Amino acid sequence: VSNISKQMIPKVEAYHQRKLSDKFFFVYLDATYIPLRRITFDREAVYIAIGIKPNGHKEVIDYRIAPSENVENWTEMLQDMKSRGLEQVELFLSDGVVGMKTALEQTYPKAHFQRCLVHVMRNICAKVRVDDRETIMNEFKQIHQQPNKEAAIKVLHAFYDKWNRAYNHVIRNLKEIEPDLLVFYDYPKQIRASIYSTNMIESF
Repeated sequence: VSNISKQMIPKVEAYHQRKLSDKFFFVYLDATYIPLRRITFDREAVYIAIGIKPNGHKEVIDYRIAPSENVENWTEMLQDMKSRGLEQVELFLSDGVVGMKTALEQTYPKAHFQRCLVHVMRNICAKVRVDDRETIMNEFKQIHQQPNKEAAIKVLHAFYDKWNRAYNHVIRNLKEIEPDLLVFYDYPKQIRASIYSTNMIESF
């Protein structure tokens, strides 16, 4: 194992330093926790950026490992990606890490931002009564199944009206992030199913 590691380390270092394509159409950002052995076994965050090029090619742009997920590590990773040649991104997709949108605006000010609706739904389900979860989940899913943005806005606002009395804090939080929930409707219908969540990273 030690000999294999010695052979791999230079390749890993070269991967992290390689020149990047100057343009990606979509970039998915997410962190997943996996068990790693250092002194002991522990779960650590693996930050992953996967991009789709204008020609449709998918590429793992970069990854990093850290004890936990925070916006400082994401900011360093974004700045490193830019310094290695990635100049232009049309749309970033990410979960609700505090400060992520600001970090993206500072590094890629022309890029658009879509918040992962699956993460949003999970956060809602964690804050509501167990008896309401299935109904709320099914109703929230309707938001990304509409024919256009106008219809989605109507469904979202109906969701607000129905659940505001029971879960005012949940609805208030949703309203604060509403501008980032429906950005994917600005793109062609054929690709919308691929750009409202970061599920591709989880499957990868």
